[in-house]
Amino acid sequence: MSSYRELATRPVLAWSLVAVAARVPVAMAPLAVVFLVRERPGGYGLGAVLAAVYVIGEVAGAALLGPRIKPERARWQLAAGLAAGAAAFAGLGLLPGAHPVLLGVLAALAGAAPAPAAGGLRMLLQTQLSERQMATGFSYESMLNSAIWAVAPALTATFALQLAAYAPQLLAAGLMLASAAGLWVLPKGWDADAADRGGKSMRRTLLSAWPAFVTGGAAMTLLALAELVLPALLEQRGAAVGWSGPLLAAFATASAIGAFVYGLRTWPGRPHVQGRLLICTVCVCVTVMALVPALPGIAAALTLAGLFQSGVLITRNLRLREALPPSAHAAGYSVMYAAAGAGYALSAVLSGLLLTIASPATAILGGVAVTLTLVAVSELGERGTGRAPAAAPAEPDRQTAEACD
Repeated sequence: MSSYRELATRPVLAWSLVAVAARVPVAMAPLAVVFLVRERPGGYGLGAVLAAVYVIGEVAGAALLGPRIKPERARWQLAAGLAAGAAAFAGLGLLPGAHPVLLGVLAALAGAAPAPAAGGLRMLLQTQLSERQMATGFSYESMLNSAIWAVAPALTATFALQLAAYAPQLLAAGLMLASAAGLWVLPKGWDADAADRGGKSMRRTLLSAWPAFVTGGAAMTLLALAELVLPALLEQRGAAVGWSGPLLAAFATASAIGAFVYGLRTWPGRPHVQGRLLICTVCVCVTVMALVPALPGIAAALTLAGLFQSGVLITRNLRLREALPPSAHAAGYSVMYAAAGAGYALSAVLSGLLLTIASPATAILGGVAVTLTLVAVSELGERGTGRAPAAAPAEPDRQTAEACD
Protein backbone atom coordinates (compact mmCIF):
# COMPACT_ATOMS: atom_id res chain seq x y z
CA MET A 1 0.00 0.00 0.00
CA SER A 2 1.32 3.43 -0.91
CA SER A 3 0.95 6.70 0.99
CA TYR A 4 -1.00 9.77 -0.06
CA ARG A 5 2.31 11.62 -0.28
CA GLU A 6 3.19 9.53 -3.33
CA LEU A 7 0.12 10.93 -5.11
CA ALA A 8 1.35 14.50 -4.71
CA THR A 9 2.73 14.68 -8.24
CA ARG A 10 2.18 17.11 -11.09
CA PRO A 11 0.30 14.55 -13.27
CA VAL A 12 -2.12 13.68 -10.46
CA LEU A 13 -2.65 17.37 -9.68
CA ALA A 14 -3.41 18.05 -13.35
CA TRP A 15 -5.83 15.11 -13.38
CA SER A 16 -7.51 16.46 -10.24
CA LEU A 17 -8.18 19.86 -11.80
CA VAL A 18 -9.65 18.31 -14.93
CA ALA A 19 -11.77 15.89 -12.87
CA VAL A 20 -13.16 18.69 -10.69
CA ALA A 21 -14.07 20.76 -13.74
CA ALA A 22 -15.84 17.77 -15.29
CA ARG A 23 -17.66 16.55 -12.17
CA VAL A 24 -18.85 19.77 -10.52
CA PRO A 25 -21.41 20.34 -13.34
CA VAL A 26 -22.70 16.78 -12.86
CA ALA A 27 -23.18 17.37 -9.13
CA MET A 28 -24.85 20.74 -9.78
CA ALA A 29 -27.22 19.62 -12.54
CA PRO A 30 -30.27 18.15 -10.72
CA LEU A 31 -30.68 21.12 -8.37
CA ALA A 32 -29.70 23.59 -11.09
CA VAL A 33 -32.56 22.56 -13.40
CA VAL A 34 -35.01 22.95 -10.53
CA PHE A 35 -33.83 26.52 -9.91
CA LEU A 36 -33.91 27.18 -13.66
CA VAL A 37 -37.67 26.65 -14.00
CA ARG A 38 -39.04 27.04 -10.47
CA GLU A 39 -40.67 30.43 -11.17
CA ARG A 40 -42.64 29.08 -14.12
CA PRO A 41 -46.19 27.75 -13.54
CA GLY A 42 -45.76 24.24 -12.15
CA GLY A 43 -42.05 24.96 -12.02
CA TYR A 44 -41.09 22.57 -9.25
CA GLY A 45 -42.84 19.68 -10.95
CA LEU A 46 -41.16 20.52 -14.25
CA GLY A 47 -37.82 20.81 -12.48
CA ALA A 48 -38.21 17.35 -10.97
CA VAL A 49 -39.00 15.92 -14.41
CA LEU A 50 -35.97 17.64 -15.96
CA ALA A 51 -33.74 16.31 -13.17
CA ALA A 52 -35.06 12.79 -13.81
CA VAL A 53 -34.49 13.18 -17.56
CA TYR A 54 -30.93 14.34 -16.86
CA VAL A 55 -30.22 11.25 -14.72
CA ILE A 56 -31.76 8.96 -17.35
CA GLY A 57 -29.50 10.59 -19.92
CA GLU A 58 -26.49 9.94 -17.68
CA VAL A 59 -27.35 6.26 -17.28
CA ALA A 60 -27.95 5.78 -21.00
CA GLY A 61 -24.83 7.69 -21.99
CA ALA A 62 -22.57 5.79 -19.59
CA ALA A 63 -23.98 2.39 -20.57
CA LEU A 64 -24.12 2.93 -24.34
CA LEU A 65 -21.30 5.37 -25.06
CA GLY A 66 -18.78 4.43 -22.37
CA PRO A 67 -17.92 0.98 -23.78
CA ARG A 68 -17.36 2.57 -27.21
CA ILE A 69 -14.45 4.73 -26.05
CA LYS A 70 -11.33 3.60 -27.91
CA PRO A 71 -8.12 3.67 -25.83
CA GLU A 72 -6.08 5.16 -28.66
CA ARG A 73 -8.68 7.89 -29.35
CA ALA A 74 -9.86 8.47 -25.81
CA ARG A 75 -8.76 12.11 -25.58
CA TRP A 76 -10.73 13.21 -28.63
CA GLN A 77 -13.80 11.13 -27.78
CA LEU A 78 -13.95 12.31 -24.17
CA ALA A 79 -13.36 15.93 -25.23
CA ALA A 80 -16.17 15.69 -27.78
CA GLY A 81 -18.57 14.38 -25.15
CA LEU A 82 -17.61 17.06 -22.64
CA ALA A 83 -17.92 19.80 -25.28
CA ALA A 84 -21.38 18.53 -26.26
CA GLY A 85 -22.37 18.52 -22.61
CA ALA A 86 -21.10 22.08 -22.25
CA ALA A 87 -23.19 23.12 -25.26
CA ALA A 88 -26.28 21.51 -23.73
CA PHE A 89 -25.75 23.27 -20.39
CA ALA A 90 -25.25 26.54 -22.24
CA GLY A 91 -28.49 25.91 -24.15
CA LEU A 92 -30.36 25.43 -20.88
CA GLY A 93 -28.88 28.64 -19.51
CA LEU A 94 -29.56 30.72 -22.61
CA LEU A 95 -33.08 29.36 -23.22
CA PRO A 96 -34.66 29.11 -19.76
CA GLY A 97 -38.10 29.98 -21.14
CA ALA A 98 -38.04 27.41 -23.93
CA HIS A 99 -40.71 24.76 -24.39
CA PRO A 100 -40.41 21.96 -21.80
CA VAL A 101 -39.74 19.40 -24.55
CA LEU A 102 -36.71 21.35 -25.75
CA LEU A 103 -35.49 21.74 -22.18
CA GLY A 104 -35.91 17.99 -21.73
CA VAL A 105 -33.85 17.26 -24.84
CA LEU A 106 -31.10 19.59 -23.63
CA ALA A 107 -31.17 18.04 -20.14
CA ALA A 108 -30.90 14.53 -21.60
CA LEU A 109 -27.98 15.59 -23.80
CA ALA A 110 -26.27 17.31 -20.86
CA GLY A 111 -26.45 14.04 -18.97
CA ALA A 112 -25.64 11.60 -21.78
CA ALA A 113 -22.85 13.24 -23.78
CA PRO A 114 -20.27 13.69 -20.97
CA ALA A 115 -21.23 10.47 -19.12
CA PRO A 116 -18.33 8.37 -20.54
CA ALA A 117 -15.92 10.84 -18.94
CA ALA A 118 -16.59 9.22 -15.54
CA GLY A 119 -14.96 5.96 -16.57
CA GLY A 120 -12.46 7.62 -18.88
CA LEU A 121 -11.10 9.94 -16.20
CA ARG A 122 -10.79 7.08 -13.72
CA MET A 123 -8.83 5.18 -16.36
CA LEU A 124 -6.56 8.18 -16.95
CA LEU A 125 -5.90 8.31 -13.20
CA GLN A 126 -5.13 4.60 -13.24
CA THR A 127 -2.46 5.11 -15.89
CA GLN A 128 -0.60 7.38 -13.44
CA LEU A 129 -0.52 4.76 -10.66
CA SER A 130 1.34 1.56 -9.93
CA GLU A 131 -0.56 -1.51 -8.78
CA ARG A 132 0.20 -0.93 -5.11
CA GLN A 133 -1.12 2.65 -5.42
CA MET A 134 -4.55 1.66 -6.73
CA ALA A 135 -6.42 1.50 -3.42
CA THR A 136 -4.88 4.79 -2.28
CA GLY A 137 -5.65 6.38 -5.65
CA PHE A 138 -9.28 5.27 -5.55
CA SER A 139 -9.54 6.54 -1.97
CA TYR A 140 -8.21 9.91 -3.10
CA GLU A 141 -10.73 9.98 -5.94
CA SER A 142 -13.54 9.17 -3.49
CA MET A 143 -12.47 12.03 -1.21
CA LEU A 144 -12.43 14.38 -4.18
CA ASN A 145 -15.92 13.29 -5.21
CA SER A 146 -17.24 13.70 -1.65
CA ALA A 147 -15.88 17.25 -1.55
CA ILE A 148 -17.47 18.04 -4.91
CA TRP A 149 -20.88 16.72 -3.87
CA ALA A 150 -20.68 18.59 -0.57
CA VAL A 151 -19.91 21.94 -2.23
CA ALA A 152 -22.03 21.69 -5.41
CA PRO A 153 -25.51 22.25 -3.86
CA ALA A 154 -24.40 25.39 -2.02
CA LEU A 155 -22.61 26.64 -5.14
CA THR A 156 -25.73 26.06 -7.22
CA ALA A 157 -28.05 27.80 -4.77
CA THR A 158 -25.69 30.77 -4.41
CA PHE A 159 -25.41 31.35 -8.15
CA ALA A 160 -29.14 30.87 -8.74
CA LEU A 161 -30.31 33.12 -5.91
CA GLN A 162 -27.60 35.78 -5.92
CA LEU A 163 -27.04 36.12 -9.69
CA ALA A 164 -29.73 34.58 -11.88
CA ALA A 165 -31.70 31.36 -12.22
CA TYR A 166 -29.72 30.45 -15.33
CA ALA A 167 -26.30 31.26 -13.84
CA PRO A 168 -25.58 27.70 -12.59
CA GLN A 169 -26.15 26.37 -16.10
CA LEU A 170 -23.66 28.80 -17.59
CA LEU A 171 -21.14 28.03 -14.84
CA ALA A 172 -21.56 24.31 -15.57
CA ALA A 173 -21.04 24.94 -19.28
CA GLY A 174 -17.84 26.89 -18.64
CA LEU A 175 -16.42 24.27 -16.28
CA MET A 176 -17.23 21.39 -18.63
CA LEU A 177 -15.64 23.20 -21.56
CA ALA A 178 -12.55 23.84 -19.42
CA SER A 179 -12.36 20.14 -18.56
CA ALA A 180 -12.49 19.25 -22.27
CA ALA A 181 -9.56 21.59 -22.93
CA GLY A 182 -7.73 20.23 -19.88
CA LEU A 183 -7.60 16.74 -21.37
CA TRP A 184 -4.64 17.93 -23.44
CA VAL A 185 -2.45 18.08 -20.31
CA LEU A 186 -3.31 14.44 -19.52
CA PRO A 187 -2.25 11.26 -21.31
CA LYS A 188 -3.98 10.89 -24.66
CA GLY A 189 -5.35 7.46 -23.73
CA TRP A 190 -4.27 4.16 -22.30
CA ASP A 191 -2.83 0.87 -23.50
CA ALA A 192 -5.30 -1.97 -23.99
CA ASP A 193 -4.80 -5.30 -25.75
CA ALA A 194 -8.08 -7.07 -26.51
CA ALA A 195 -6.20 -10.39 -26.50
CA ASP A 196 -6.60 -10.51 -22.71
CA ARG A 197 -10.33 -11.12 -23.22
CA GLY A 198 -9.64 -14.57 -24.67
CA GLY A 199 -11.60 -13.92 -27.84
CA LYS A 200 -14.71 -12.70 -26.01
CA SER A 201 -16.55 -9.64 -27.20
CA MET A 202 -16.61 -6.59 -24.94
CA ARG A 203 -20.31 -7.18 -24.28
CA ARG A 204 -19.78 -10.77 -23.08
CA THR A 205 -16.79 -9.70 -21.01
CA LEU A 206 -18.82 -7.00 -19.24
CA LEU A 207 -21.74 -9.36 -18.67
CA SER A 208 -19.41 -11.75 -16.87
CA ALA A 209 -18.90 -9.08 -14.20
CA TRP A 210 -22.62 -8.50 -13.54
CA PRO A 211 -22.41 -9.28 -9.78
CA ALA A 212 -20.09 -6.28 -9.32
CA PHE A 213 -22.54 -4.03 -11.18
CA VAL A 214 -25.44 -5.28 -9.04
CA THR A 215 -23.45 -4.40 -5.91
CA GLY A 216 -22.77 -0.91 -7.29
CA GLY A 217 -26.46 -0.38 -7.95
CA ALA A 218 -27.38 -1.70 -4.50
CA ALA A 219 -25.00 0.72 -2.80
CA MET A 220 -26.57 3.71 -4.50
CA THR A 221 -30.11 2.44 -3.93
CA LEU A 222 -29.53 2.45 -0.19
CA LEU A 223 -27.71 5.78 -0.15
CA ALA A 224 -30.28 7.59 -2.26
CA LEU A 225 -33.21 6.23 -0.29
CA ALA A 226 -31.73 7.51 2.95
CA GLU A 227 -31.15 10.95 1.40
CA LEU A 228 -34.52 11.28 -0.31
CA VAL A 229 -36.59 10.15 2.68
CA LEU A 230 -34.55 12.09 5.25
CA PRO A 231 -36.74 15.26 5.23
CA ALA A 232 -39.91 13.20 5.72
CA LEU A 233 -38.24 11.19 8.50
CA LEU A 234 -37.20 14.35 10.33
CA GLU A 235 -40.73 15.68 10.12
CA GLN A 236 -42.09 12.37 11.42
CA ARG A 237 -39.72 12.58 14.40
CA GLY A 238 -40.75 16.17 15.17
CA ALA A 239 -37.46 17.73 14.04
CA ALA A 240 -37.11 20.72 11.74
CA VAL A 241 -36.84 19.74 8.08
CA GLY A 242 -34.11 22.35 7.74
CA TRP A 243 -31.75 19.94 9.49
CA SER A 244 -31.62 17.93 6.25
CA GLY A 245 -28.89 20.14 4.79
CA PRO A 246 -26.48 20.01 7.75
CA LEU A 247 -27.05 16.27 8.17
CA LEU A 248 -26.27 15.56 4.52
CA ALA A 249 -23.20 17.78 4.78
CA ALA A 250 -22.09 15.71 7.79
CA PHE A 251 -22.71 12.57 5.74
CA ALA A 252 -20.50 13.88 2.90
CA THR A 253 -17.77 14.93 5.34
CA ALA A 254 -17.82 11.52 7.03
CA SER A 255 -17.64 9.88 3.62
CA ALA A 256 -14.50 11.84 2.78
CA ILE A 257 -12.97 10.87 6.14
CA GLY A 258 -13.86 7.23 5.53
CA ALA A 259 -12.20 7.30 2.12
CA PHE A 260 -9.07 8.84 3.64
CA VAL A 261 -8.89 6.17 6.35
CA TYR A 262 -9.41 3.35 3.85
CA GLY A 263 -6.44 4.56 1.79
CA LEU A 264 -4.07 4.73 4.77
CA ARG A 265 -3.38 1.01 4.99
CA THR A 266 -3.98 -2.42 3.52
CA TRP A 267 -7.12 -4.06 4.91
CA PRO A 268 -7.60 -7.83 5.28
CA GLY A 269 -9.74 -9.73 2.80
CA ARG A 270 -10.40 -9.40 -0.91
CA PRO A 271 -12.24 -6.27 -2.12
CA HIS A 272 -15.55 -8.04 -2.72
CA VAL A 273 -15.50 -9.47 0.84
CA GLN A 274 -14.69 -6.05 2.25
CA GLY A 275 -17.48 -4.56 0.14
CA ARG A 276 -20.08 -7.03 1.41
CA LEU A 277 -19.12 -6.34 5.03
CA LEU A 278 -19.17 -2.58 4.51
CA ILE A 279 -22.51 -2.46 2.72
CA CYS A 280 -24.08 -4.61 5.44
CA THR A 281 -22.66 -2.20 8.01
CA VAL A 282 -24.20 0.73 6.14
CA CYS A 283 -27.53 -1.16 6.15
CA VAL A 284 -27.30 -1.46 9.94
CA CYS A 285 -26.59 2.27 10.27
CA VAL A 286 -29.51 3.22 8.02
CA THR A 287 -31.80 0.84 9.91
CA VAL A 288 -30.82 2.50 13.17
CA MET A 289 -31.47 5.90 11.57
CA ALA A 290 -35.00 4.79 10.70
CA LEU A 291 -35.75 3.47 14.19
CA VAL A 292 -34.24 5.99 16.61
CA PRO A 293 -36.77 8.52 17.93
CA ALA A 294 -34.72 11.71 18.13
CA LEU A 295 -32.56 13.98 15.97
CA PRO A 296 -29.19 13.21 17.68
CA GLY A 297 -29.62 9.49 16.98
CA ILE A 298 -30.55 10.14 13.35
CA ALA A 299 -27.52 12.40 12.95
CA ALA A 300 -25.13 9.87 14.49
CA ALA A 301 -26.46 6.96 12.42
CA LEU A 302 -26.38 8.91 9.15
CA THR A 303 -22.83 10.13 9.84
CA LEU A 304 -21.65 6.58 10.54
CA ALA A 305 -23.35 5.44 7.34
CA GLY A 306 -21.32 8.02 5.42
CA LEU A 307 -18.11 6.85 7.08
CA PHE A 308 -18.59 3.30 5.79
CA GLN A 309 -20.30 4.18 2.51
CA SER A 310 -17.10 5.51 0.98
CA GLY A 311 -15.45 2.15 1.55
CA VAL A 312 -18.28 0.48 -0.37
CA LEU A 313 -17.64 2.72 -3.37
CA ILE A 314 -13.88 2.15 -3.28
CA THR A 315 -14.08 -1.63 -2.95
CA ARG A 316 -16.59 -1.91 -5.80
CA ASN A 317 -14.03 -0.30 -8.13
CA LEU A 318 -11.24 -2.53 -6.84
CA ARG A 319 -13.46 -5.57 -7.27
CA LEU A 320 -14.31 -4.52 -10.82
CA ARG A 321 -10.60 -4.38 -11.66
CA GLU A 322 -10.29 -7.96 -10.41
CA ALA A 323 -13.34 -9.17 -12.30
CA LEU A 324 -12.39 -7.72 -15.70
CA PRO A 325 -9.25 -7.94 -17.84
CA PRO A 326 -7.33 -4.66 -18.25
CA SER A 327 -8.70 -4.00 -21.75
CA ALA A 328 -12.24 -3.86 -20.31
CA HIS A 329 -11.53 -1.65 -17.29
CA ALA A 330 -12.58 1.63 -18.90
CA ALA A 331 -15.83 0.16 -20.24
CA GLY A 332 -16.45 -1.47 -16.87
CA TYR A 333 -16.09 1.83 -15.04
CA SER A 334 -18.65 3.41 -17.37
CA VAL A 335 -21.13 0.57 -16.89
CA MET A 336 -20.59 0.79 -13.12
CA TYR A 337 -21.44 4.50 -13.35
CA ALA A 338 -24.61 3.58 -15.23
CA ALA A 339 -25.48 0.94 -12.63
CA ALA A 340 -25.05 3.48 -9.84
CA GLY A 341 -27.30 5.94 -11.68
CA ALA A 342 -29.89 3.22 -12.21
CA GLY A 343 -29.73 2.38 -8.52
CA TYR A 344 -30.33 6.03 -7.61
CA ALA A 345 -33.24 6.26 -10.06
CA LEU A 346 -34.73 3.04 -8.66
CA SER A 347 -34.46 4.49 -5.19
CA ALA A 348 -36.24 7.70 -6.21
CA VAL A 349 -39.16 5.69 -7.61
CA LEU A 350 -39.19 3.30 -4.67
CA SER A 351 -39.17 6.08 -2.08
CA GLY A 352 -42.01 7.88 -3.85
CA LEU A 353 -44.14 4.73 -3.92
CA LEU A 354 -43.41 3.70 -0.34
CA LEU A 355 -44.09 7.15 1.08
CA THR A 356 -47.61 7.03 -0.38
CA ILE A 357 -48.48 3.87 1.55
CA ALA A 358 -46.16 3.82 4.56
CA SER A 359 -44.34 6.00 7.07
CA PRO A 360 -40.88 7.35 6.27
CA ALA A 361 -39.27 4.90 8.70
CA THR A 362 -41.02 1.99 7.02
CA ALA A 363 -39.96 3.28 3.61
CA ILE A 364 -36.32 3.30 4.70
CA LEU A 365 -36.59 -0.22 6.10
CA GLY A 366 -38.13 -1.33 2.81
CA GLY A 367 -35.13 0.15 1.00
CA VAL A 368 -32.76 -1.72 3.30
CA ALA A 369 -34.59 -4.95 2.46
CA VAL A 370 -34.25 -4.27 -1.27
CA THR A 371 -30.55 -3.49 -0.84
CA LEU A 372 -29.87 -6.69 1.09
CA THR A 373 -31.75 -8.66 -1.56
CA LEU A 374 -29.54 -7.18 -4.29
CA VAL A 375 -26.44 -7.95 -2.23
CA ALA A 376 -27.59 -11.57 -1.82
CA VAL A 377 -28.19 -11.86 -5.58
CA SER A 378 -24.72 -10.47 -6.21
CA GLU A 379 -23.14 -12.91 -3.76
CA LEU A 380 -24.91 -15.84 -5.40
CA GLY A 381 -23.65 -14.59 -8.75
CA GLU A 382 -20.08 -14.41 -7.46
CA ARG A 383 -20.26 -18.00 -6.24
CA GLY A 384 -22.10 -19.20 -9.32
CA THR A 385 -19.36 -18.10 -11.69
CA GLY A 386 -16.97 -20.48 -10.01
CA ARG A 387 -14.02 -18.48 -11.31
CA ALA A 388 -11.25 -16.54 -9.65
CA PRO A 389 -11.11 -12.82 -10.37
CA ALA A 390 -9.11 -11.80 -13.36
CA ALA A 391 -5.54 -11.26 -12.28
CA ALA A 392 -4.38 -7.68 -12.27
CA PRO A 393 -0.99 -6.94 -13.75
CA ALA A 394 1.91 -6.33 -11.41
CA GLU A 395 2.32 -2.89 -12.92
CA PRO A 396 -0.62 -1.36 -14.78
CA ASP A 397 -0.16 0.34 -18.08
CA ARG A 398 1.73 3.59 -17.82
CA GLN A 399 1.74 6.16 -20.54
CA THR A 400 5.07 6.96 -22.13
CA ALA A 401 6.28 10.52 -22.45
CA GLU A 402 4.93 10.54 -26.00
CA ALA A 403 1.39 9.95 -24.67
CA CYS A 404 1.18 13.54 -23.53
CA ASP A 405 2.30 14.95 -26.87
